[in-house]
Amino acid sequence: MLNRRTLRIKVMQALYAYHQAVGSDFLLANDRIADAFAPDLTSPEPQDRRLLKGQQKMAELTFKEWHKSGEEPEKSDDADVQDAVQDAIKYYQKAVAKDATFYAGQMVHAAESIHDQYLHLLNIPESLLQIIDEEKSREARKHLASKEPLLDTSRLEQNPAIQKLIGNLQLLDLTIRRSQRWQGEDEREALRLAWRNEMRQDPELLSYLAAPAGNYAEEQEMLKHLYKTYVFKGENLPRYLEEDDLNWEENRPIVKNLVLKTVKMLDEAADEKLELMSLSANWQEDKEFAESLYKQTLAEDDKYEKLIAESTQNWDVERVALTDKILLKMALCEMHLFRGIPVKVTINEYIEISKIYSTPKSKQFVNGILDKLAQDLTASGAIRKSGRGLLDNQ
Repeated sequence: MLNRRTLRIKVMQALYAYHQAVGSDFLLANDRIADAFAPDLTSPEPQDRRLLKGQQKMAELTFKEWHKSGEEPEKSDDADVQDAVQDAIKYYQKAVAKDATFYAGQMVHAAESIHDQYLHLLNIPESLLQIIDEEKSREARKHLASKEPLLDTSRLEQNPAIQKLIGNLQLLDLTIRRSQRWQGEDEREALRLAWRNEMRQDPELLSYLAAPAGNYAEEQEMLKHLYKTYVFKGENLPRYLEEDDLNWEENRPIVKNLVLKTVKMLDEAADEKLELMSLSANWQEDKEFAESLYKQTLAEDDKYEKLIAESTQNWDVERVALTDKILLKMALCEMHLFRGIPVKVTINEYIEISKIYSTPKSKQFVNGILDKLAQDLTASGAIRKSGRGLLDNQ
C-alpha cells in the first residue's frame, strides 16, 4: 500500500517540476520585455534602435532586481520601461500561480494513478486468455496439415483463481469506469510476446498444463507465479510498463504488493463480492498530508531559503543542488507543520530519499543541515511537537 515516504517523493517531484517551470516563466517574462522593445519593421517612421536596446536592458535589469528581492520596483521616469516591467511582473506572477496549482494536481494524480495501475494489472489474466485463444487459432491454421499436437492450455483457461479474479464485481465496475482494460495495440503486443517468448517456454507452466487439475491452492499459486515471473520480472511486460509509465520503477514495489495481496485474498472461499485493495488505509488523510506539505513548502519558501543559507555559511546556497534544497525545505516544513511526526522520523525520511534521488554526498549534507536546524529551532520554540511527535524529544 501507499506509504508516507512515497507521498514525500511525489511532493518532491512536484516541487522540482514546479521550480523548473518557474525558471521557464522567468525567461518567458523576459521575452515579453524583449518583444516590447523590438524594432517595428513595418513602422513608416525611423526608430532609434540604440534607445530601444537601452530601454530593454533597463527594463530587464529592473525586472531581475524585483525577481531577486521581491520588493516593488522603483517607478521609472520612462513610461515605456515602466509598462514593460509591470507587464512582465504580472505575466510572471500569473504563470507561477498557475504552475503551483497545476503541479499540485499532477502530484495527486501521480499518486492516484498507482491504484489505476494496480487495476490495470489485475486485468492481465483476462487479456492473456484472449491472447492464448488467438494464438491457438493461429497455430491451428499454421499446422493444419501437420500432425504435431498443439499445446493444451485448457487447465489455465479454466483456472478457478483466474476466473474468480475475472468475475470480481468491483474489478469489473472500476475497470469500466476508469478504462483499465488491456485494449491498446502496444500493450496487447507486449502481452502476446510475453506469452510466445516466455510463458509458453516456462517449464513450471508446462508441467502445470500437463498435469490434471489439482487442489485450489495449486491453481492460485500458478496465478501468483505468472505475476511474479512475467509481469514484475520477465522481459516483455516489464519493458512495456516502464516505457508506458515514467514512474513505473518507483511505483512497481507498491503495485506489486497490492497485486500479490489480492491474489492471496482470492482463496477458495472468496466470491465475486471480494473487496479489492485500497490505495492506502486512509487516502483522504494521506492526500491532505501531501497537499499540505506541497502548499506550505511553497508558501514558506523564502523563510526556509534563509534558514538554509544561515546554516551553510561556508557554502553558497545558490550552489546547493536543487533537489537537496527541496528536500531540506520539505523537511523544515514537515517539522513545523506536522506536530505529531517526531523530528528524527522526518530527518531519517529525507536522508533516505536523498540517497535515491540526489548526489552521492547528499546524505551527509542533508543530515548535517537538518540535525543542526532541528536542534536550533526546537530550542527556540519554533518547532513544537505533541503526541507521538514528542517521542524523540524527551
